[in-house]
Amino acid sequence: MSAMSTNRQPAAALVTLKLFATVALTGFLWLLVYGNLEPAADFLLGTAGISRATRFGEALHFFIYEVPKVLLLLAGVVFVMGVIHTFVSAERTRAILSGRRLGAGNVLAASLGIVTPFCSCSAVPLFIGFLQAGVPLGVTFSFLISAPMVNEVALALLFGMFGWKVALLYMAMGLLVAIVAGMTIGRLGMERWIEEWVQQLQQNCSCGAIETDEAMSWKSRLQNGVTHVREIVGKVWLYIVLGVGLGAGIHGYVPENFMASVMGAEAWWSVPAAVLLGVPMYSNAAGILPVVQALLGKGAALGTVMAFMMSVIALSAPEMIILRKVLKPQLIAVFAGVVALGIMLVGFVFNTVFPTL
Repeated sequence: MSAMSTNRQPAAALVTLKLFATVALTGFLWLLVYGNLEPAADFLLGTAGISRATRFGEALHFFIYEVPKVLLLLAGVVFVMGVIHTFVSAERTRAILSGRRLGAGNVLAASLGIVTPFCSCSAVPLFIGFLQAGVPLGVTFSFLISAPMVNEVALALLFGMFGWKVALLYMAMGLLVAIVAGMTIGRLGMERWIEEWVQQLQQNCSCGAIETDEAMSWKSRLQNGVTHVREIVGKVWLYIVLGVGLGAGIHGYVPENFMASVMGAEAWWSVPAAVLLGVPMYSNAAGILPVVQALLGKGAALGTVMAFMMSVIALSAPEMIILRKVLKPQLIAVFAGVVALGIMLVGFVFNTVFPTL
């Protein structure tokens, strides 16, 4: 038996080595393709005999360039975070937050939201689980706000498109909104506006042992990253194509003067209007960022389009419908109002710090 075990160890090490080599080669190819997307788009347009000087040519170039760019960024980030998530499971996140008080708990919950790639709708089941585990309502709301709005996908795409200063300020302001909104809701003592069936779950909570992932092999962790890419990119690729298509139309056909007058920094009312415009819509960061990029290219103010993006991600109508199963209308209204005020503040701050991008 010992001889067989000795033979298996080198074989397992060889498999792991091959897996790491495959990941390294894939990463090199990713960088090679990503760095040549714009020349490839120029080549395709030139081969088709379409000039970028025309509105259609500029819109088509935007579409051909942005679709693979966003998909590559998304796939790369999701793979890395899929590996990281083998160390931080949803159950462990819930265990970490259980028993935390307001203040420190809100900061921790908002920070954990960065490394959990949930859209606003998929974060709601975790919201219920946190309440059931005894996590305070305000702390739970900090996670609910942060998870879709300040997750690693949004930050990576912002960094890739607009640079580290924009991504860093977005993260800081998004965390501030999540922390302050959660603390505000927690201070108001609104637990009575949680639906009765959720309160019953809290009273009957029996939290079992949390499974640990320390024993997972690197092969399993890397495979988990690949699985994350298949699942998440498979779900959102259509949003990305639709978002890039809308962005291409704006980029090619919407007059710059019109967009600057509607969403420019000079129009003080543009930030509240952008928040109201974003609420009925539903998308994720990957789907809405190409639209943001196109709006900026047409003269819209950065803070205004950031407020629009944040309201689409964090205050979507589908999220409110799902939350209605858990929360009473009074609490939903307070949640939406507090977050909307925070997003508007973010918009005004961005317009002040980055009057021109």
